[in-house]
Amino acid sequence: MDHQHLQGQWRAELQAPAPGDKPTTATLQLGPHPELAQSVRGTVVRGGTTAQVSGDVDGGDLTLEESINGTNISATWTGQVVDGSCGKEIRGTWNNAHPTPTTPSAPFVLRKQAAWQ
Repeated sequence: MDHQHLQGQWRAELQAPAPGDKPTTATLQLGPHPELAQSVRGTVVRGGTTAQVSGDVDGGDLTLEESINGTNISATWTGQVVDGSCGKEIRGTWNNAHPTPTTPSAPFVLRKQAAWQ
């Protein structure tokens, strides 16, 4: 899997921070990074908030940096492509750059969404 396989729309499910809470969902839209040839850039929409994301995949390892203000990293997504998923599922951990009891780190599952051809 390479950066081109990351391009498109992904649905993320982040585990609930506390028992009894509902999982959080997010939508990521990724495209080619205009300045870094082997990377992606796009947006993540979660809970009515849109943030910028950029990153890459190397040897099946995903790294995305999320920024709410477009300058500072507010969170990171690190994960691995699931074997046998044909690059359509990634599991890992979303890490808040400034964790709090209500927004700690959370395991996530990213699933590639089908697109019209």
